[in-house]
Amino acid sequence: MIQHRTVDVNGIRMHIAEQGDGPLVVLLHGFPESWHSWRHQFGPLADAGFRVVAPDQRGYGRTDHPDDVDAYTILHLVGDVVGLIHALGEEQVFVVGHDWGAPVAWHTALLRPDIVRGVAGLSVPPPSRGAEPPLVTMDKKFGGRFYWNYFNRPGVADAEFAKDPRTALRKLFHSASGDAPGDTKQPLVDADEGWLAAMPYPEVLPDWFTEEDLDALTESFSDGFTGALNWYRNLDRNWELTAPWDGADVTPPALYIYGDRDPVPSFPGTPEFIESLPARMPNLHRRPIELAGCGHWTQQERPDEVNAALVDFLRACV
Repeated sequence: MIQHRTVDVNGIRMHIAEQGDGPLVVLLHGFPESWHSWRHQFGPLADAGFRVVAPDQRGYGRTDHPDDVDAYTILHLVGDVVGLIHALGEEQVFVVGHDWGAPVAWHTALLRPDIVRGVAGLSVPPPSRGAEPPLVTMDKKFGGRFYWNYFNRPGVADAEFAKDPRTALRKLFHSASGDAPGDTKQPLVDADEGWLAAMPYPEVLPDWFTEEDLDALTESFSDGFTGALNWYRNLDRNWELTAPWDGADVTPPALYIYGDRDPVPSFPGTPEFIESLPARMPNLHRRPIELAGCGHWTQQERPDEVNAALVDFLRACV
């Protein structure tokens, strides 16, 4: 059974869910999610002989939500992972991340390869530092309409999502899933209308995301969305902070999984970067795994395939 508790980590109180015994596997969720997004992974990974821990990350759920925007840099987030490992009495870890959790996982492996036994990223590929800050790049490409730029406006997306959190989450999850109709599109926002206005309201949710799942997710945002959105407000700051690792590759054993209907792998320059990963990463376990018909919510939409790939990877690294 999944157990819950709170631990002191890197100056904050962090809520974690855990199950199993064996080598430590930390599962890092993305936006707008919580530990619950890994509900399908706990049992299979624990049964495979691993200690599975999924936190609510900084600014999410029952973990502390620091007020200062500057408290959400990639160095804070990697520091939370390192602090969590120590709080659990462990010295090494397998780290797995989805969406925003993937950059945290990748950077943990990049900055602290001494403690990472293996790293897996879902949806978001390993870090590649561009020639200029990411918000500047996307502002130029899309005239300020890219969702990162929209999220960077203090209080704007916060207010839009907080008006009706359950409906906001319902629309967001459906629109980025493999179940959404039409072709995968770049996530652009009309600033005057907001992001949700153009998203259809799904009357029926898919089997992988039930009304009960939506209830649990909505409850985790009872304190609002600002903490989660503050991660995006540090994108350019993260670009500055990671300058010492410009050109460095992730060296621990690695795995990358993504859906062919996920908009993230189609961001400008990303398809070509994914194609180059086998040549760039010396310890890539296998070629990137592309899941047909899968949208953004990788481990929720395709739990069986993701679990099989993770177990195969983790066992190969033990």
